[in-house]
Amino acid sequence: MSNAAKLLAELIALPSVNPAFLPPGHASAGEGRVADFVAVTAARAGLDIEFQKVLSGRVNLLARLQPKNKIEQTILLAPHLDTVPVADEEQFIPTRQGDRLFGRGACDTKGSVAAMLSALCRLATSRQRPQKTEIVFAGLVDEEAGQAGSRRLAKSRFRADLAIVGEPTNCQIVTAHKGNLWFQMETRGKSAHGSRPELGRNAVHEMARVVDALETEYAAMLRQRRQHPLLGHATINVGTIRGGTQPNIVPDSCIITVDRRTLPGETEAGVQREMETFLARKKLKAIFTTARQAPCLPMETSTKLPLVRQFLRSAGQKKAAGVNYFCDAAVLAGGGIPSVVFGPGDIAYAHTAEEWISLRSLERATAMLVRFLSLQP
Repeated sequence: MSNAAKLLAELIALPSVNPAFLPPGHASAGEGRVADFVAVTAARAGLDIEFQKVLSGRVNLLARLQPKNKIEQTILLAPHLDTVPVADEEQFIPTRQGDRLFGRGACDTKGSVAAMLSALCRLATSRQRPQKTEIVFAGLVDEEAGQAGSRRLAKSRFRADLAIVGEPTNCQIVTAHKGNLWFQMETRGKSAHGSRPELGRNAVHEMARVVDALETEYAAMLRQRRQHPLLGHATINVGTIRGGTQPNIVPDSCIITVDRRTLPGETEAGVQREMETFLARKKLKAIFTTARQAPCLPMETSTKLPLVRQFLRSAGQKKAAGVNYFCDAAVLAGGGIPSVVFGPGDIAYAHTAEEWISLRSLERATAMLVRFLSLQP
């Protein structure tokens, strides 16, 4: 195994499941084990280590490669340390089958952690070590839930000229991603005995009409709009529905949660107004509330920025890519750090029972990062 592959196997073996998905005190919860391991690895390579408190018992890990001369620019490497839960504890045991390394976090995003940290450690002992460029590795917490790690970093005084956010992009440089809004909608009716339904007003029936309108006509309206060149069209998905208490009572309330993927330029308030107006035209009514604490905004970074252009050129990539999912990049960009998304692995295998990464992809990502970072002054 290469250094990056060996590092990745060690990272997989350290559970770092986001505590939001587990009972309090669960043995697999939290990013602490991974943060400590990465800190030791980075310190051995001569990097300066800093921990940034985010939540109780959870910290961002910052590892800095300082230049010998005055800092002229800063580049941030920002993967996240947390993962989603496992269905089987064996997913914490890294298993290799040919070119594939299996295990929770293999591609999302411990593969990016391994590639970025390996590249930085290699650069630290190389003759090509930048003389005027500071490179900071930031292992972020909580990406899989509330993005508290990236939000904390963005609100701090940290500044960088470019952030490369680690996600499985098949080693493509991504300059745009969709945003993600969650809405809760409620229809209200009037309860009655199930033997006399005509005396009540069925909230589930009313919600069924709302769901049908959103999933058909509203979704079609989104598809018919002018598409974003990298992201295509916005989408909507009704993900959950809850209504009624038992069969012999006419339900007086029904609640759904909706996932609305947004494009650059769309806002939470604007999307909510649009959906309320759409339902009103259909003579349907639902009470809207926001279903998550902070909106996950879309992101688009100009390819004309010098460092973005240089990264694309060094990778031999003629055109930037876009992805449908949300990640920490938009949070950092919103904090004033121009951001792109990049990393080994395929998002199609993230969060799956057999999550895996191609070791060739891992090595390619590491080499691409070394090549780009070596170009810096």
